[in-house]
Amino acid sequence: MERSTQIQRGPNDPGLQNPGRRTLLLGSAGAMAAVSLLGFTPLARGEEPKSLPDYAAWKDRSALIVHSTNTMETHRGAIGQGVVTPSDRLFIRNNLPTPDKSIVADRDAWDVNIEGVKTPKKLTIGDLKTMGVTTVASVLQCSGNGRAFFPHGASGTQWSVGAAGCVLWTGVPLKTVVEALGGPVDGARYITSTGGEALPDGLDPKTVVVERSVPLRAMDSALLAWEMNDTALPLTHGGPLRMVVPGYYGVNNVKYVKNIAFTENQTDAKIQASGYRIRDVGQKGAPDQPSMWEMNVKSWVTAPLETAQNGRNMIYGVAFGGTKALSGVEVSTDGGKTWKSARFLGPDLGPYAWRPFVMAAELSPGEYRIVSRATDVEGNSQPEGRKDNERGYGHNGWSDHGVTVTVS
Repeated sequence: MERSTQIQRGPNDPGLQNPGRRTLLLGSAGAMAAVSLLGFTPLARGEEPKSLPDYAAWKDRSALIVHSTNTMETHRGAIGQGVVTPSDRLFIRNNLPTPDKSIVADRDAWDVNIEGVKTPKKLTIGDLKTMGVTTVASVLQCSGNGRAFFPHGASGTQWSVGAAGCVLWTGVPLKTVVEALGGPVDGARYITSTGGEALPDGLDPKTVVVERSVPLRAMDSALLAWEMNDTALPLTHGGPLRMVVPGYYGVNNVKYVKNIAFTENQTDAKIQASGYRIRDVGQKGAPDQPSMWEMNVKSWVTAPLETAQNGRNMIYGVAFGGTKALSGVEVSTDGGKTWKSARFLGPDLGPYAWRPFVMAAELSPGEYRIVSRATDVEGNSQPEGRKDNERGYGHNGWSDHGVTVTVS
């Protein structure tokens, strides 16, 4: 039976109400200058272009909310019920302008420098392809997915639920590469990856470079990926080579990866030292605050979104556990007063992939608040509320992520 993939807009998605909210709060001349140097074009409030920028022109425009030239969100109604997110519907989030397409002209020639191992070496993608290959399904999610639900007006792109997707990554396990180079040096505690984007003149490189450190434990699942969804990794999403850390927030999956170092300490780049940190509202970022590493358990409803028919309805959604597999998902049609178990759809592609789910419900005329709640294999469940924090990170509260549906 075919299911409709019509994209629905409405009051249940804060991100649809304010498609022009900008990634940066431009409250000073310095911020405006930085945006100019980085080459981003913020959109005016309420503005959403009909076409996409050249680097993303191959995307399905009808499936995306364009927040800015470098931030595009998948409509909730375009997520669908599949395990794998179609590449042309996957969200876009770039911290720096996309490099010139010339870097993917000869993909196998792209090289990455491996440091902090017993035998440091520069390897091309061609070299990496001779060392091993694997395919891993994992959720790619921006740290700020769900930011639009925070009442304090957290700065940054006002993502609703569409800054996430489930992707098939193909490449060589990082552990295989490191073992071939003799293993990490003694004292190494972090994997520090650096992107290969060109840095603008006039700015301190440490303030803009995309360089992220993750705990050494991530090496067990990380890979250097050159394919996404069975095709060459698009420039749009970090091609020709990307560091992929399954179960970790998107910022740690460094695009155009050019250098990987096994280090004793985390990088002092701004994006790590003070950026992507959980902190109280009004507090500045600092290295001693929790970093946006492993994702938490999360789910949301994808259909119906605004209206439903009188009688039997199928309620769909997606759920994932970050670095842990799921044990189940529950759905409520009365705002969380009562719950009923949903069933998973499609194949289980592993602990890092999301699981589409469905639940049948008999709905009579009236208004319903439909919410979902996922639980992982270790018993961690989504909380009802959110943990307020300055940048609106890591929101997995089931209440905000629900939808209000009218049955007539």
